[in-house]
Amino acid sequence: MKKTMKLLVLAALLPLAAGATYAKGQRDSGSRGQQTLLRISKQYGVNYLPLIVLEGRKLIEKNAAEAGLGDVTVEWVTFGGGATANDALLSGTVDLISGGIAPFVRLWDKTGGNVKSLGTLDQSPLIFNSSNPDVRVLADFTERDRIAVPSVKVSIQALVLQAQAAKEFGRENYDKIDHLTVALSHPDALVALTSGKSEITAHFTNEPFASVEQQNPGIHQVFTSYDVFGARHSTNLVSTTADFYNKNPALAAVILKSLKEADEWISANRAEAAQLYLDVTKSNEPVELLLSIISREEITYATAPLNVTFFSDFLYETGAIERKPSQDELFFPIVLEGN
Repeated sequence: MKKTMKLLVLAALLPLAAGATYAKGQRDSGSRGQQTLLRISKQYGVNYLPLIVLEGRKLIEKNAAEAGLGDVTVEWVTFGGGATANDALLSGTVDLISGGIAPFVRLWDKTGGNVKSLGTLDQSPLIFNSSNPDVRVLADFTERDRIAVPSVKVSIQALVLQAQAAKEFGRENYDKIDHLTVALSHPDALVALTSGKSEITAHFTNEPFASVEQQNPGIHQVFTSYDVFGARHSTNLVSTTADFYNKNPALAAVILKSLKEADEWISANRAEAAQLYLDVTKSNEPVELLLSIISREEITYATAPLNVTFFSDFLYETGAIERKPSQDELFFPIVLEGN
């Protein structure tokens, strides 16, 4: 009996010991004490093209070696929505996450500002498509309709939908159609909307999913996030914890430098960037469609924030967050230097 008990205790301790060894192996005294295993999440769509360039061209690994940080290994994971990404960061499953500004601001508020952004990814409109021919405004939806968003209430699409509802129905009714929303990843929502066999009659999405959907003659665009707020805005960003940032300042600088390098490369090599997107994501859109999308004037890749408070102000005004941040409070200092 005693021998059996000892074996059970040993079995319980083995995973903990393995985890401790794994965590210890993430740091290397020969790399200024910086972390050497980096886990980053991305999501679906060309909004995340800078991260896809980082992955495909191994820019972080290259710049880390040039900075004297040794061999840095980057592991990539793809999530379907911001809520999942937030949970992964808080649990320590990943070191950096990417996603829409709305779930990021919620996380900033939840952690008392201990999660901040290491740079924006893009300025691009979110696009609201519908297969219901009667829908021209939100008031046209019925109880038979369902609207696909990456995360109900939490995603950036869900927030913009609420902002549009506030415009149409009054601020006090900002959540009037929340009950019609359904959580689906963009690829799954595209299939549901275009199949004609699903309860999904609308999809609040990004590119290339919006353009693929609009190739179907039964699907039309209702509005974009630029329409809702009346101006361009940053849409997605990369964020991490203050603990990671403070323990890995040189690596954080390398990540930001790599993002800027990716943005410059995309601007100078759009055709190659479109092909790289397909190669890395294993997506099957025509490369010509991808190229036309990332060449549009309304889509820009940049690390400097633009009109981020469109989202944080709305979250504060509707009581979704307790503290109203300035744009600068949401970013680590190196992001704002020179901007």
